[in-house]
Amino acid sequence: MRKVLVFQHVAHKILGTLNPTLKEHGLRMRYVNFERTPDVHPSVEKYDGLIILGGHMGVYEADKYTHIKVEMKLIEEALKKQIPILGICLGSQLLAHVLGASVRKHAEKEIGWHNINLTAEGVSDPLFSHFNKTEKIFQLHGDTFDVPASAIHLARSEQCPSQAFRYGDKVYGLQFHLEVDRPMIHRWLDNPMNLKDIEESNGKFSVDDIRAETIKRIEHSMDLSYQTFSKFIELFALPPRPILLGSHHIKILK
Repeated sequence: MRKVLVFQHVAHKILGTLNPTLKEHGLRMRYVNFERTPDVHPSVEKYDGLIILGGHMGVYEADKYTHIKVEMKLIEEALKKQIPILGICLGSQLLAHVLGASVRKHAEKEIGWHNINLTAEGVSDPLFSHFNKTEKIFQLHGDTFDVPASAIHLARSEQCPSQAFRYGDKVYGLQFHLEVDRPMIHRWLDNPMNLKDIEESNGKFSVDDIRAETIKRIEHSMDLSYQTFSKFIELFALPPRPILLGSHHIKILK
C-alpha cells in the first residue's frame, strides 16, 4: 500500500477533504504533528508522497519554530526521491523557500473567499484542467512568496500574485485552501488568532460575511478539491526523471 507523510503544524489545520480522497484511492497516511512533538525528526525514506499543511508560523521564524529547519531538510530529501509533494499555505511557502525563492510577510492579509486567476500555464496544467479561469477559493494567510525561478507559475490573485506553482511534474505549492469544508472554516473563524486578524482589518473582513459566503461557495469548492486532489494522487504513477533543483543547493536529481 502506498504511504503518504503529512506534516501538521497546528491542531485546526488538517487534511480536510484530502483525507477521504486519499483513503478512497487506497493511500495510507502518517501524521507528524509538529505542534505536539516539535523536536521529532521523521524520515521520508519509506514514503511515496509528502503533504505539508498550513500554520500560523512563518518560514523566517525558524529560530523560534525549530521544526521548520527539519521540514526544509526533509523537503529537499523528498525532492531528491522525486515523490509527489503538495504544499498548502505554509507548506507552499516552505517549498518555495527550499527552491530558492523569497518568503515574507505580505502587505495585507487574505481572509475568506477571494478570486484565484489561472495563468496560461495554469489553464493547461493537469491539476487545474477542471477549473474555470477564475474561481473563488478560501484564503487564510498573511505571508507571501515569490514563485521559484525553476517553477511554473499557475495562479495569482489581485492581492497576492503567487497563489500556485508547479516544480517538475510532481511538486505543487498552493497558497489557497482547497482542502476546507464548512466545519473547518467555522473552526478557523472561531480561532482567537484568526478572530484577532479579522477584528484588526478595519471592516475589510467580517466573520458573518465569510460564513454567509461559505454557504454559497463550499459545495463548488469541495467539488474542485475532490477533482484536484484525485489528479494529484495520479502523480504517484509517474516515473522519476532527471530534474534540476533550482535553489542554493543546486544539484541534478538522478
